[in-house]
Amino acid sequence: MKNIWLLLPCSLLLFSCGNKPAATTTTIDTIPVKIMPLQKQGSAISITASGQFTTDDEVYLSFKTNGIISNILVKEGDPVRKGQLLATLNLTEIDAQVQKEQLAFDKAQRDYQRIQRLYNDSVATLEQLENSKTVMDQVRQQLNTAQFNRSYSSIHATQDGYVLHKLVNSGQMVNAGTTVLQTNGASSTHWILRVGVSDREWAQVKIGDKATIEIPGQANDTLPGTVTRKSEGVDAQSGTFLIDVQLSGNKPAAIAAGMFGRCYIQSAASNSNTTWSIPYAALLDGNGSNGFVFITNDHKTAQKIPVTIAGVEKDNVLINSGMEQAGALIISGSAYLKDQSPIRIIP
Repeated sequence: MKNIWLLLPCSLLLFSCGNKPAATTTTIDTIPVKIMPLQKQGSAISITASGQFTTDDEVYLSFKTNGIISNILVKEGDPVRKGQLLATLNLTEIDAQVQKEQLAFDKAQRDYQRIQRLYNDSVATLEQLENSKTVMDQVRQQLNTAQFNRSYSSIHATQDGYVLHKLVNSGQMVNAGTTVLQTNGASSTHWILRVGVSDREWAQVKIGDKATIEIPGQANDTLPGTVTRKSEGVDAQSGTFLIDVQLSGNKPAAIAAGMFGRCYIQSAASNSNTTWSIPYAALLDGNGSNGFVFITNDHKTAQKIPVTIAGVEKDNVLINSGMEQAGALIISGSAYLKDQSPIRIIP
């Protein structure tokens, strides 16, 4: 019995030593990724916009005075020559006003001449002579005003071109300044494509940027153009900012005022607004102008950083801030990464 009890502790000790658990080690898998080197550049931004063809000298013609329209001598689409008579008012009332002012001036002139003779005979005073002359001058100016209004009771073409719109008809009563006809100088001036863009696109486009213009129904026929004007305020009707793209060369026969067209503006970023062009697949959680990308500076660890989106191209996204300190961009494997994930570069 005594020997049995001596053996028990030893067997328990052997059992405990033989079943001691092994130490566990935790390993973190490295994720294979592809990268591309980053270099800040002034990438060209392509902006697509649609608008209407027009000219830069459209004129809205109207009468200087109120009246009833007597004749409108042109129709929409008619060619016109500079100085050509386009429309007239009924002149009965206007001629009567001119005649009234003429009679008043004639009377004032006679009165002044009579006072002048009396003054020469020392009958009238100098004050009476001066007052008479003042009245005559006032009436003369009233006559000039009436004659001026009479001359603008008819509408003449201001330049060679075409009638775009006829807004009233003969027999209508119109107020002074009411638009009667709209014309342009299409036969001798430059044509433009007026397009609407967003505020971000407006800021990217510069005067002088080159553009390619497509004519509707003629997909294979494109025209060169240049940005010549940027509006300084939003258009109330469309809610966009207007940009004028002037066509180079002569007007094509296929273009008419009001026709829709499309243009592709190539806007080169300035040195103060340079960008990075990255693949779509590298951008994560894009939301408006914000998003995230993964970069690496040591080729061992991935970093998740926020970026600002400047625009889009056909195959790439343009980033204008957030990547100033980045050495390389991770372009594949991003879906499996977290911030500070270990990575392994693959070809």
